[in-house]
Parts: sequence; C-alpha cells; structure tokens
Amino acid sequence: MRQLSRIIVAMIAMTGRVTMLELSRWTEKGSSYRSVQRFNYTVIPWAQVFWVFIRAYLLDHQDTYLLAGDESVVTKAGKQTHGLDYFFSSLQQKAVPGLFFFTLSL
Repeated sequence: MRQLSRIIVAMIAMTGRVTMLELSRWTEKGSSYRSVQRFNYTVIPWAQVFWVFIRAYLLDHQDTYLLAGDESVVTKAGKQTHGLDYFFSSLQQKAVPGLFFFTLSL
C-alpha cells in the first residue's frame, strides 16, 4: 500500500508522459526504477482493496445500497490481444471477436 500511494501521488503530480522511468523520478525517496518495475508486476486484489476502502470510509449500516452491473463487448480484429475471444454482441446479434468488460457500481 505504501508503494501504491507513492506511485499515485507521483502520477498526479507528473506532467508529460507517464512511464516507469518518469514515475521513479517523481516518487519520493525509496522508489527506484526497479521498485516501480516490481510494483507493475504485482497482482493487486482490487476487489479486496475497494471493499476495505468502502468499509472504512463510506459504509453506513443505517443506509441502503444498490449494486448494479453492466457488461460491454468491444470488437477487436487483432489475434494476439490477451483475453481476446468470441462474445455475443446484442448490437450485432451475433458472436463477435473482441474483449468483454464487466463493471460494477455501488
């Protein structure tokens, strides 16, 4: 979490292109290029991170919350993209090659 907070602060403060080298230059002491590179290969359990944030800062047991989900298919012609497969597109009424995104909102 400490590394994530340093990188976020650097990204907000940066001007120009956001690269690993530029991130390492804009972060505080203790975040070298290798540290930023290692962080980019770290798997972050985002669902758990968001739940901890919501529970700590937003959740009120007296309120009622609504969770909504939406799915989208983005067509793609490439063959090497990670996650590329055939998904049903309601606009085209057939399975199309592309990427599938599912978003939750609270």
